[in-house]
Amino acid sequence: MTTDLPYLRSYPPSLQDQARHVLGLGQLGAVLLRKYPQPHAVRSDKALYDYATELKSRYLRNAGTVNKVVFDSKIHVVRHALGLHTSVSRVQGNRLAAKHEIRIAAMFKQVPDEFLRMIVVHELAHLREKDHDKAFYQLCEHMEPQYHQYELDVRLYLTHLEHAGERLWAAQ
Repeated sequence: MTTDLPYLRSYPPSLQDQARHVLGLGQLGAVLLRKYPQPHAVRSDKALYDYATELKSRYLRNAGTVNKVVFDSKIHVVRHALGLHTSVSRVQGNRLAAKHEIRIAAMFKQVPDEFLRMIVVHELAHLREKDHDKAFYQLCEHMEPQYHQYELDVRLYLTHLEHAGERLWAAQ
């Protein structure tokens, strides 16, 4: 029987086989903990807003203003994304104003900084690029050169959670 790896479906079969092997040995969590021993220090919505705003001001100065950035306990990773970017347009006088919000799944309150950064970078990139196309991923890599590695590792962590059921950084 082959273990289904829904978070890794878009990756090459050889990588999926490696993940299945490490998962079968019960070592995926240990591998991730060795690579990322510490969780990030962002614990509140205000700290998350400051974190995202700093990244935005460094890389996307001319993009729209982010009005809200929060950890959201209603986002369920299995059914939805890791985070959500929403834009609400309103008419104000004779102009159109957009309100941008970023919501990060609350389970990412206790993960390594690299994972949080990848998710925030992904959501910030939607300020400029709406679609997940080449330009979108180039912008993600501009903001975080290790973007694709961190995305893979987040997907491996989600795979670990699905199969082992234990959060790795929650108790630290």
